[in-house]
Amino acid sequence: MTNRSATPHPNRRAFLQMALAASVASPVYAFAQQPSAGPLPIPPQQPRDWTGREPVRYPDPDVVALDLRFRRYVVGNTTIKRLYTGSQWAEGPAWNGVGRYLVWSDIPNNRQLRWIEDDDRVTVFRSPSGYSNGNTFDHEGRQISCEHGGRRVVRYEYNGAVTVIAERYQGKRLNSPNDAAVHPDGSIWFTDPPYGIRGNYEGFKSEQENKPGVYRADPKTGQLDLITDALTGPNGICFSPDYKRLYVCDTGEGRDIRVLDVEGKTARNLRRHVALTIPGSSPAQPSFGDGLRCDIDGNIWTGARPGVQIIAPDGVVIGMIRLPENCANVCFGGARRNRLFMTASQSLYAVHVETQGAGIA
Repeated sequence: MTNRSATPHPNRRAFLQMALAASVASPVYAFAQQPSAGPLPIPPQQPRDWTGREPVRYPDPDVVALDLRFRRYVVGNTTIKRLYTGSQWAEGPAWNGVGRYLVWSDIPNNRQLRWIEDDDRVTVFRSPSGYSNGNTFDHEGRQISCEHGGRRVVRYEYNGAVTVIAERYQGKRLNSPNDAAVHPDGSIWFTDPPYGIRGNYEGFKSEQENKPGVYRADPKTGQLDLITDALTGPNGICFSPDYKRLYVCDTGEGRDIRVLDVEGKTARNLRRHVALTIPGSSPAQPSFGDGLRCDIDGNIWTGARPGVQIIAPDGVVIGMIRLPENCANVCFGGARRNRLFMTASQSLYAVHVETQGAGIA
């Protein structure tokens, strides 16, 4: 028979001490609550075999925490994988959850490619593609693509038909729509820089008729509204998880990531969110975001040298993923939306992370 007097109940102080010890022992909880403690040391980049024939020791040395807050997002027993190489300039990744595939643009080759999760197969998905750049999916699962060639934003219907969402503003042709984000109200917000009409490599060389701009298109009414034309090179675009903020990469004169406050059908208070540099460079060498996505915690993941940079909601760069090629764009995918796909120059890369993408595609 148990002697109860020999096993006294812990008092309140002892209980709190045990709870504190447990919380310190839990790395996820500790890092989630730990504020920034300044920059962490950056390990030197080592040569690696990207073919996959030579194994990489865990944790992946090229998934780098620059701030304690990033460590909670690092999966310690996974590595960055190169899923495909052979593009000319890879852009615009978007995840299709129903089909379990990733679609992306190979702009100069005027085609879209598809990586199929079931068997790691890559196929030509659409050719010609109108020199498409950014892609996403709407809330009904239909693909949205920004075309340099047609200078338009289009939607691919279930039967294969193409619906033009936007191609002119106030009677003048758009420049070369670059990237798009879908709002829960059904509207499509997109950027329109002139990059695709400056030469014949990623589209057709042509005259610019409108200032570079950020637009909101309503597919139901056909209404197209200018959100801002204050950026000289609006590029990647995404919403915060609560859709109260709109982030836009400016690859023009600003070379920074801007943010606006979303108010109904418009957005106001344009301001700088962060200007990027290459982490660890001395003197600091400038970098800039191209395409970007938010995770469910509000962090921004953006294609920026030396691969992908991760920015906390307060504008601090907390982590990076080093790649051997310049990364243009990213998206979250997989069944749990916890796999980051990265289109980088000629190749497609992916790595599992301990967070999930916000929104869709």
